[in-house]
Amino acid sequence: MADHDHTLTSVEQMAHAFEDEVTEVDLSPYAPEDWLTLAVFWAMAVCIFLQFFTRYVLNNSFAWTEEIAANCLVVVVFLGSVMCVRQARHIVVDLIFNFLPRKVGRSLEIAVDIISVAFFGYMCWLMWRYVAIVGSERMVTVDLPRGIVFYTVLVAFVLMFLRGVQNFVRDLTRAKTVREQAAESGTTGI
Repeated sequence: MADHDHTLTSVEQMAHAFEDEVTEVDLSPYAPEDWLTLAVFWAMAVCIFLQFFTRYVLNNSFAWTEEIAANCLVVVVFLGSVMCVRQARHIVVDLIFNFLPRKVGRSLEIAVDIISVAFFGYMCWLMWRYVAIVGSERMVTVDLPRGIVFYTVLVAFVLMFLRGVQNFVRDLTRAKTVREQAAESGTTGI
């Protein structure tokens, strides 16, 4: 049986342990779209809670909460994708980069940047056309245009396009690519 060192700690020592190191909160990594995504997420959470409460506690659910929560989820996904593009958090196969020479890996990352920017640009064009066709349709349970959601998705794709261009320029002008910086810092993202 191993002898474990169990040091007795007083209540006062435990209370002071929470005071040891207070660091400032750094909000600089967050962009405006992140805060908007957070606000929409909490609106969705309130709708879901309201749906749960009215259905199971009051036994008379509000029908509109489900539709609003689903639309909020769509907005959260696409606006959250903007953050993923900005911080290079989308799924990539790092294994390939680990076995390639640095110069070849960098060239591959530049090619991926170009493909990503082209994709986001194409999706902007498709969403613009889609919104023109169905943007004036009304929601089922709430008398609001569905175009609100579609325009938000369009704005998200425009922001992804712009963030993709930003990453492309960074990868061209800096000594290390966005992915290399993230790998060195031990975190994903910039």
